Amino acid sequence: MTDTRVYPSFARTAARTGGASTRRRTGLMLAGGALFALLLAGCSAGGEPTPTNSAVATSGASADPTTSAESASSPTPTPTPEATGAPITQICGDLLTLQDVYDFNPNYGSAPDYSPTADGLAATAATYNGLTCGWSNQTSGELIEVSVVAPNDVLMATLKQQADADSQAVPTYGTPPTVDGFFTYSGGSGQAQVFTGTYWITLSTPAFGEPGDAEGLLSVILAHLG
Repeated sequence: MTDTRVYPSFARTAARTGGASTRRRTGLMLAGGALFALLLAGCSAGGEPTPTNSAVATSGASADPTTSAESASSPTPTPTPEATGAPITQICGDLLTLQDVYDFNPNYGSAPDYSPTADGLAATAATYNGLTCGWSNQTSGELIEVSVVAPNDVLMATLKQQADADSQAVPTYGTPPTVDGFFTYSGGSGQAQVFTGTYWITLSTPAFGEPGDAEGLLSVILAHLG
């Protein structure tokens, strides 16, 4: 017996269409699931990185050499030299002989009990290993005080600055800068100072009323010291 049933064409079309739609939905769901999985993986991989031990070690190692280099390059302060004078090898008779003093004034002779006048130039010289000498007027008792110091550069500069501030320059005592001379009259006493490349020489006495009074003795002392 032949089946003569007729199936509407729309039913077959619907069946085919429904199958295709189902496959598309399934594919979209699978693709969406895969995309979501990728997003989750990306979020997990994109979190804040955990610092490693090697980074910490690198940071710590770079600090110490820098500190050491800075310490090594820091200059060491140079100490300032002390103002002082070298010991004098001469004795008083090497500066002025009795004849030199007599030629200056016959009334002057030795002063066995001599000591430098307090706060005078000779007293200052004594604090710097200086030689101090005294000759006395045998009639009046007036003293001629002579001192010689061999200062180092620091002391020489200090003494010159002080003499320049307290006294007047006297070019007749010698030729600057080989010999720098100064004179002042203070406290009833004339004070003459001479600076050479090696020595600081002073003469103090009430007998010096003006710079020229000291020239004769200074020239003799300079000649003896050479």
